[in-house]
Amino acid sequence: MLVKLHKTLFLTIFLICHHQLSIAQTTFLLQGTVQDNTTTEPLFGATVGVPSMSIGKITDEAGKYQLRLVAGKYDFRVSYIGYKDTTFSLELTQNRQLDIALQKTQNVLEEVVLSDNKDDATNKVNKNMMSLERLTSREAKLLPAIFGEIDIIKILQLKPGVKAGGEGNAGFYVRGGGSDQNLILIDKAPVYNPNHLFGFFSVFNADAVSEVELYKAGFPARYGGRLSAVLDVKMQPGDYDKWGVQGGIGLISSRLTVKTPIQKSKSTITLSGRRTYVDVFTRLVNRANKNNPDFDQIPDYYFYDFNTRLDFVVGKQDEISVTGYYGDDFFKFKGESFGARFGWGNRSGTINWRHHFNKTLSVNNAYYVSGYNYRINNQFGENSLTLGSSIFDQGISQDWEFNPNLQHQIQFGFTAIYHRFSVGNFGLSTDFTDIKVGELLEGGETALYFSDNIKFSSRFEMLFGLRVSNFLAIGKTYGGVEPRVATSYKISKNTALKASYARMYQYLHLVSLSNASIPTDIWYPSTKNIKPQSSDQVALGIHQALFKEKFFFSMEGYYKWLYNAVDFRDGAQVFANPRLEQEFIRGKGWAYGAEWYIEKKQGKTTGWIGYTLAWSWRQFAEIENGNRFHPRYDRRHDISVVVMHRLSPRLVLSGTWVFGTGNYVALATGRFSYQGFTPNTDLTASPIFLSRNEFQMPPTHRLDLGLVWKLRTKNPNNERDLTFSIYNAYSRRNPFFVYYEQKNDANGNAIEFVPKLLALFPVLPSVTYNFKF
Repeated sequence: MLVKLHKTLFLTIFLICHHQLSIAQTTFLLQGTVQDNTTTEPLFGATVGVPSMSIGKITDEAGKYQLRLVAGKYDFRVSYIGYKDTTFSLELTQNRQLDIALQKTQNVLEEVVLSDNKDDATNKVNKNMMSLERLTSREAKLLPAIFGEIDIIKILQLKPGVKAGGEGNAGFYVRGGGSDQNLILIDKAPVYNPNHLFGFFSVFNADAVSEVELYKAGFPARYGGRLSAVLDVKMQPGDYDKWGVQGGIGLISSRLTVKTPIQKSKSTITLSGRRTYVDVFTRLVNRANKNNPDFDQIPDYYFYDFNTRLDFVVGKQDEISVTGYYGDDFFKFKGESFGARFGWGNRSGTINWRHHFNKTLSVNNAYYVSGYNYRINNQFGENSLTLGSSIFDQGISQDWEFNPNLQHQIQFGFTAIYHRFSVGNFGLSTDFTDIKVGELLEGGETALYFSDNIKFSSRFEMLFGLRVSNFLAIGKTYGGVEPRVATSYKISKNTALKASYARMYQYLHLVSLSNASIPTDIWYPSTKNIKPQSSDQVALGIHQALFKEKFFFSMEGYYKWLYNAVDFRDGAQVFANPRLEQEFIRGKGWAYGAEWYIEKKQGKTTGWIGYTLAWSWRQFAEIENGNRFHPRYDRRHDISVVVMHRLSPRLVLSGTWVFGTGNYVALATGRFSYQGFTPNTDLTASPIFLSRNEFQMPPTHRLDLGLVWKLRTKNPNNERDLTFSIYNAYSRRNPFFVYYEQKNDANGNAIEFVPKLLALFPVLPSVTYNFKF
């Protein structure tokens, strides 16, 4: 039934789109490059737009822009920080190539441009949205990184209200919510595990990413299905006119991106890939020591990922893009009597078809597939044990944009997703038995939405949104109405008060099996016995542009209520359990806090300071006798300081310092002993846990340093640099997890078990060579 439903919806959307083509109006493509009129250097982040229609585009890292407009005459404006605005009129009667040269204003210092102009202080104040963070790959490349590998999620962890899961962890927690409560999208396809290397890197290759938006509150109505945050990642578009190559060579990984037109002005393709190669060296070491009985084999580990994007201009009113992601991690260990293989990976693919009716109306149709799976295989002599789980999605969406005038920005549409789960797969093979256990589940998720951003006056605007969602489970149907409201009132030219409210429903649940970053967590749908989670969040803040609009300051407070929170009961049997839903329990939670943020985006020295004061609680009748407790990721104080300083036109020095109070963990309060299956075996001690997360680990803090040295090139369009990074510059041993050390008496009998903290990284220097031509 579910399969027929999603196929019917898929057919319907394309029939609708076919009808749209028959009533379309002719549009033309205006494209070109914005550059410095003296040096001809491309200007990344310049705005090219039609102010009277509130239409605009931001140039990419090559200074490229593209605008598709209905035939007619337009008044354009081109602007860039530190340059004089340029205005011109142009009548579009055919596709046009137009390069634009901007002139610097007098006495302007060389700048470190962090992101595009829509994120400068004044625009942040003027925008109705609050609790929104934007990043570009250019910003990420200026900051120090672990092992020299750039990571956009780690940059987001430096923003207030966004917390890292632990040392080196690429996961993130937003305003008291769990990592599973973040909706992560890559060109509309959901990503269920954003981690490589057991959580130290994310799956997003900065060279393949164009822009990242993180919503912490006031979610637009087009987003749904999660409770705490939305991370929307857009892939880098191709170049219709010329080919280009960029990449980097680091200590443990390298990456390469190639862009080239297929047919000039009509189609283009972008290919991007990266791979770690530590396994190449570890295999050589293992091979050299294979005859050494005292040598312990080094596990084999590597990851790779691959991004591709194709863009097409179809006719005079349509654009089609096809994007794909494929990534895997592999871990393998082979001993004399024990072997282990561990693999996990994400897949996704999206087809986007944008159709322009006229100056005010357009629609984007999308079809996507997405999947995540992991599989563990352990070998004990002739016996083998396997564990695994997977999730597969297939979805369609249609998103309309209608801007009838400057007072209204209307969006509406629908989405439908088919989910398939393979849960808790367990296999055991021995000489005398062969056991295979697991669950196969399905679910269908649909939603309709509408929103209108209304400008009542030059001071006051409000966004009204409504989303109606539905989930079809086996034997049960759930649904909910999700109102969204965001409002902004300008007290003065540079000061605005903002507030938002959002209700969210989450029909898929992820329950962690450990506190480590090993990707063995289980996604499970709502069923007849497991109700969907929901949340209400309110936020209030003040946003200001200070000191001649060179600084942006914000202060926001929030309160979040969580309903039907999901967790495992104490002593839950997870694997080899064909009825896993019996191990789930329901409860509630709440989180509240305040965030302060100040940012400087102009001048030789730029950066930001963020501080978060927050509390998060959970409460289950079956845990702690119904008393409330802190989730592991609750963090009272969180501070981040980010500074970038241009020493010269070719040298940029950067530094980040972070501080956070420790995570909460459960410690064993005692031990019980039991004897093995055969006589005369030693007694084995097992821990007893009586409380959830009653112990707080020591605080974490760390200083990272970076230096980007831009090398000289004969061709001004080519770029080369050496990026030096020092991770954990003063070698702070931040705790990663707790283990127990056994203390014995003189006879070798255990007398106590002492908890110890394991730290991961001391100071780690790295260097990466980056190139672009």
